Amino acid sequence: MRLQDSIVKIKGIGEKTAAAFAKVGVSTVEDLLRYYPRGYETYGEPVGLLEAVEGQKCAVRGVVLFLSAVKRYTRYQVFTAQIQVGEQMMEGVWFNMPFLRNYFQRGGQYVFRGVISCKGKQYRMDQPEHYSLGDYDRLLHVMQPKYALTSGLTGKMVTKAVKQVFDCGEVWVPEYLPKEMTEHYRLCGEWEALKRVHFPKDDREMRQARNRLVFDEFLLFVLGLRRLRESQEELVNEAPMKEVEETKRLVEGLPYTLTAAQTRVWEEIRTDLMGEHVMSRLVQGDVGSGKTILAVLALVMAGCNGYQGALMVPTEVLAKQHYQEVSVLFEAHGIPLRALLLTGSMTAKEKRLAYEEIESGKAQIVIGTHALIQEQVVYRRLGLVVTDEQHRFGVRQRETLAEKGVHPHVLVMSATPIPRTLAIIVYGDLDISVVDELPAHRLPIKNCVVDESYRASAYRFMEKEVGAGHQVYIICPMVEESEELELENVTDYTQRLSGIFPDYQIACLHGKMRPKEKNEIMERFAEGKIQILVSTTVIEVGINVPNATVMMVENAERFGLAQLHQLRGRVGRGKAQSYCIFMSGSKGKETRKRLEVLNKSNDGFFIASEDLKLRGPGDLFGIRQSGILEFRLGDVFQDSRVLKQASEAANAILEEDAELMLYKYRDLKERLEQYLAQGGENLNL
Repeated sequence: MRLQDSIVKIKGIGEKTAAAFAKVGVSTVEDLLRYYPRGYETYGEPVGLLEAVEGQKCAVRGVVLFLSAVKRYTRYQVFTAQIQVGEQMMEGVWFNMPFLRNYFQRGGQYVFRGVISCKGKQYRMDQPEHYSLGDYDRLLHVMQPKYALTSGLTGKMVTKAVKQVFDCGEVWVPEYLPKEMTEHYRLCGEWEALKRVHFPKDDREMRQARNRLVFDEFLLFVLGLRRLRESQEELVNEAPMKEVEETKRLVEGLPYTLTAAQTRVWEEIRTDLMGEHVMSRLVQGDVGSGKTILAVLALVMAGCNGYQGALMVPTEVLAKQHYQEVSVLFEAHGIPLRALLLTGSMTAKEKRLAYEEIESGKAQIVIGTHALIQEQVVYRRLGLVVTDEQHRFGVRQRETLAEKGVHPHVLVMSATPIPRTLAIIVYGDLDISVVDELPAHRLPIKNCVVDESYRASAYRFMEKEVGAGHQVYIICPMVEESEELELENVTDYTQRLSGIFPDYQIACLHGKMRPKEKNEIMERFAEGKIQILVSTTVIEVGINVPNATVMMVENAERFGLAQLHQLRGRVGRGKAQSYCIFMSGSKGKETRKRLEVLNKSNDGFFIASEDLKLRGPGDLFGIRQSGILEFRLGDVFQDSRVLKQASEAANAILEEDAELMLYKYRDLKERLEQYLAQGGENLNL
């Protein structure tokens, strides 16, 4: 068996099972080995009911005293068991598993594992796992991998397949890093890391394995990034620009005054555009800090100097909103430029006319989505490229747009708070500007962190806001119901809310929808035709609805703080006071402490840094920050130390041997070329 072999070569995997694996991106043996666990189950000693923490998973040893008959309802079946745990009683409840009733023997002893709930003195465990005493003893303190699953794929299937690969002794991943590097950074071997990350003996072994694999991800990314950009350094400015009166007129005519931070960053952009070298600048700024007007000023300066400017954004709805806002600004302030919208959903005729205007130069400012980089789009004189939320495109797509001109200036906008030291590594040769001040007219969002007991009050508050003509976002972490995790999901939640708020229009939005369907829903919400929008994190960027005043985030403990901060940036965009409710499904003190950071501050950079300090040792595979770059294992926030080490290692390697020609770098060169040939994670998203 080789790494490149199909997984059907693994015993027990037929075409049907292979199709289920394909849904999660696993088709080869190597894909399977790199399909890392998303966490682990550790089986602790059984506890008494009085020791159990309500809402947390635990194991109890009990005697089955009574089994009810199976009750059949329209959509489900249920049976219960009365279980004696020490001197207390507990009710076990199983849904749609009638066959289990025949498994239990009255008077038999078992270990039950699940989440304890308690009403008064009545303890209850829904859908508990069950084990014989001997079976549970064998699991004690062993770390069992948990994998992301899909329809037709179970955790047992993945675990069994991975075990077989390691047990067969025929597969081997050769070490590609020089020995002195693994010793210097105290890294275990890659093959050892792969085995340990799937089946660690203990927490220490898991961390060693994960550290090595994260280092690999970051090292290849940084080397790939340097390879992509090595030809771009210090390019001569072939689109030189001069001061134009139109930018001054636009600034003076705005209904508000630019903040000191906006003024400083605009001066940096303006100086770049008039400088000797091509601009490559990242503008970081919190949600609502006013980055968009800086992009518009740069586009105006380019257009009035005879060049074309392109603004690429992640969604069609946002592209249309920007286009409408820019068109209104140009007309109100007498800016003699024509803006044009280009998106994938336009008709063939609309696209053809747009292409003609772009190629002829009639359209000076082009605003759109990925459609801007299609082969058919030919620019007459592209001098400036602006990408909003750059991480949504990837380096290569930004490069593709830049290649539409002769070394155009590049301006990258990001609302993702990332410390400067990490930004320098991640964004390579980009100069960095930070808009670190919010406009005075922005009302701070009022936040609260609550648990389930507040739900009825939260719904009443939402109804009051919707009744006043405002709109509401509700964010859920999942699309569909999971048997393993009791998390709110958008599909079930939307149905439930329709019964609670029958007089209002409610819709759901998630990433599995077709682009056209997503755009239609977001447009209807932006137009006020939908009052409550239930969504996954696809809403994080890409829509501006000033009328939305409430956001409630379900299972807030499942998100990184920086991501929660990004999400709440969807509200607070209008003149009315806005609110964010973080609903936590966990009553743990550490979870509460972490979420309370959002109450203390609206500063994204502070929140991101606090999140790093408060991450617990169990969060390595759990909470991930969305928004900057998404690796299989690595997180640039949480693994900042490893990112810095990988960057340091890449610098040392390239300083010694820029072309990786030395014998000791032979395997590294081969791995890098393979990485780039496969697209390079985060280089070509």
